[in-house]
Amino acid sequence: MAKQYIEKGLLVPDHVITRLMMSELENRRGQHWLLDGFPRTLVQAEALDRICELDLVITLNIPFETLKDRLSRRWIHPPSGRVYNLDFNPPHVHGIDDITGEPLVQQEDDKPEAVAARLRQYKDVAKPVIELYKSRGVLHQFSGTETNKIWPYVYMLFSNKITPIQSKEAY
Repeated sequence: MAKQYIEKGLLVPDHVITRLMMSELENRRGQHWLLDGFPRTLVQAEALDRICELDLVITLNIPFETLKDRLSRRWIHPPSGRVYNLDFNPPHVHGIDDITGEPLVQQEDDKPEAVAARLRQYKDVAKPVIELYKSRGVLHQFSGTETNKIWPYVYMLFSNKITPIQSKEAY
């Protein structure tokens, strides 16, 4: 059901994404989670509150034009799900998947007009969520336009807040 909205370049409605996420998170009680893009609305945040208390929330303040440009330069290989970006992960041959030689496509929701509309909608619904987590003292904000300049600060925060988990292979 979520795929139908995504393919049209729309944000997935609260009732759909919340049901999906709550089901997945309930199955992972007692585990550590890293959520990206959820919760996006107050309804989703309230649902998440019923099953857990968040330790850390980050938000990236990236200029609208930067986001629009990056997302608009994304192309995919539908059968595999491989994602290319014309700026920082381009295919060897423009429009062609590196592995299969099949054509790449730009999804409707990655076209500039759809990206701009989605970003405006996201900003409106996310603001109250950001304010909620700010008032709880768990929100950390990072600003910039370049991943390699923002990431070290995000990594430092994660390193100081989250205890590393040792994998079985490390023993």
